[in-house]
Amino acid sequence: MKKTLLGCLSLAAIAACSTVEAPQPYGALPSDAQVEWQKMEYNLFVHFGPNTFTGAEWGNGKEIADTFNPSDLDCRQWAATAKAAGMKGIIITAKHHDGFCLWPNPVCQHTVAQSSWRDGKGDVLKELSEACKEYGLEFGIYISPWDQNDPHYGTDAYNDVFAQTLEHALGSYGEVFEQWFDGACGEGPNGKKQVYDWPKFYSTVYKRQPDAIIFSNVGPGCRWVGNEYGSAGRTCWGTMNVGEHTPSTPIDCDMLNVGNADGEKWVAAETDVSIRPGWFWRESENDKVKSVQQLLKIYYESVGRNSLLLLNVPADKRGHLHEVDSVRLMELRAAIDEIFSTDLAEGAKAEACCVRGGSKKYAASNILDADYDRYWATDDDVRAASFVINLPEARTFNRVQIQEYIPLGQRVSAFSIEALGEDGQWKTIANETTIGYKRIVHTPVTTAVAVRVNIEESLACPLINGFALYMDNIYESDEKANIPVGEIRPVAEPLVLDLGEVKTVKGFTYAPIYKGEGGCIVTYDLEVSADGTSWIKVYDDKMFENIINNPTEREVIFDEPLQAKVLRLVPVRTEVSAGAAGQASDTYGYSEFSIVE
Repeated sequence: MKKTLLGCLSLAAIAACSTVEAPQPYGALPSDAQVEWQKMEYNLFVHFGPNTFTGAEWGNGKEIADTFNPSDLDCRQWAATAKAAGMKGIIITAKHHDGFCLWPNPVCQHTVAQSSWRDGKGDVLKELSEACKEYGLEFGIYISPWDQNDPHYGTDAYNDVFAQTLEHALGSYGEVFEQWFDGACGEGPNGKKQVYDWPKFYSTVYKRQPDAIIFSNVGPGCRWVGNEYGSAGRTCWGTMNVGEHTPSTPIDCDMLNVGNADGEKWVAAETDVSIRPGWFWRESENDKVKSVQQLLKIYYESVGRNSLLLLNVPADKRGHLHEVDSVRLMELRAAIDEIFSTDLAEGAKAEACCVRGGSKKYAASNILDADYDRYWATDDDVRAASFVINLPEARTFNRVQIQEYIPLGQRVSAFSIEALGEDGQWKTIANETTIGYKRIVHTPVTTAVAVRVNIEESLACPLINGFALYMDNIYESDEKANIPVGEIRPVAEPLVLDLGEVKTVKGFTYAPIYKGEGGCIVTYDLEVSADGTSWIKVYDDKMFENIINNPTEREVIFDEPLQAKVLRLVPVRTEVSAGAAGQASDTYGYSEFSIVE
């Protein structure tokens, strides 16, 4: 009788658990493809094209097709490097603003088919897509709608041409996981700008690749993070109010960086940044590849802030990822492995202040479960709650990783972390805002026997499906991460470089302050003098291309070496970079102004 009663009680408990309703979705939700995209965490961007051979950041469309001539294209080397670096996919610049296509695009006369490379029979997309398949990587394509070569650009006919370009690129090389749209909209060869038909472009993508994530300023698959130096917002929502914005209309970069808590669409942030100062390979930047410290900072501020990291490693003139870059990627992989290989919460037990319906299905133990789809949840009316991770013994850490179950929406807007010391005292070690898919919180080096996470504000009942503790002995503070500093000057004040004597000058370099603090020189006049009295104008209203989005060092090489004692860089137009602090419209900053000899 007793055994039968216990059996009935057990069945009753199971029945009670099964009657607890699952949490309802909250707000805008990611598609299955968007969730899988975010799980990739870290992908490779490869800028490659005529600019690789000319040294330009943005080509002008006038380059002859034979400019593109890699001596030993090896996409398998790209894929092998990406795989070894821990990346999950590769996106290639199939067509940049110059209009040159890295595949034989049948609706374009500015492609590899018109070049002498491989007798006009080369196809970078074919080779890369095959290499990705061989190495188990996803394959993605960047295609700029701006085209400085196509004669149709600036007319209604161009939208049809561009749609056909998308059709061919997306329909010829197997599955494409991400279609990357640059929203740039400059003048074409006829001096006109294009009014892009974005609905047509989107429908073309989905026709050929229904599960592709479409990147642009406003998605619809994922959004630009708002800067090109590799930093998502400390608050970073996966949702955003897109409104009437299109990929080519201006949008507030702070909103891109942070998102909107009540966002109408799920458009998570993608953080794109280059391992070098520029996006395309230049030999002069071989000694300027970002350090492991700088790359770890980027990793923490992208993957660790609810974003996906898209790290650009440009191919060189051979068609290889350069040795310097490849070695740095392996060093970064070794650092990440060292930091994250040992979860210091291993063997811990979790408990929570409350559990949804008292059901084991939503127990705190799910937080430590490797199953992504199991999570701790509270009742619907509970928006503030806490859970405790009881460690097997005292453990020392300085990184706390927390994950939210985003398939049902992003919810947490404020949380704090406390540590229980061996003295029996709780101490607050972090206060943060959003969590999202993954949040890696920096804390002081802490020794604790338990860790408590307090969800202080949540837009709906919190759903937490991951927790881990790590010790990072590699990354140093920002002050030690090789971040350049400099000086801020009024716009009216030119930069003057006196060489002391007349020298042969091949060019010059200008570098803004880190993140473009104080503003950047966008366009400028350059004058040189042999005596400091008589001046010759070398450039009139010339542009540092893309410097607002990517405020890094620019090297300008003259058509012919000049004889000069003094160089004078006169700002014509300045602008504040996205995310720069201390914004001012009447100043600019610089960390370097020097000559190239």
